Amino acid sequence: MTEAQRAVAAAVVVRGDRVLFVRRRVAEGALSWQFPAGKIEPGETPEEAAARETEEETGLLVVPQSVLGQRVHPMTGREVHYIACRPVGGQAVVASAGEVAELTWATHGEIPQYVPHGLFEPVQGFLDAALLS
Repeated sequence: MTEAQRAVAAAVVVRGDRVLFVRRRVAEGALSWQFPAGKIEPGETPEEAAARETEEETGLLVVPQSVLGQRVHPMTGREVHYIACRPVGGQAVVASAGEVAELTWATHGEIPQYVPHGLFEPVQGFLDAALLS
């Protein structure tokens, strides 16, 4: 598998009634706001990659909780694994200024402002349950 074809792990990080989004310095097509994410390294599980990428991009320490699903992303053509994660330490900041321009903790009602094309259904279902409870 080439570098460009490696699967990506995305961390769906919920804290209280908000979910973490990062805005990429370089947008991927129509995507600018997204979950902390990055390529899964050889020998790494999607859960490990989601936690590592979250720490690298935001400085936030997270623990993977569950796999929400995977798909080939309709806009990027990449295989993406979505991992629900819980923050356990650190503060969310722009830790990788080369990759991330800014970050936000969005409420359930704000998600469409950041992701107007909608979320992957299992992710949306998880956030509906986590943020509206």
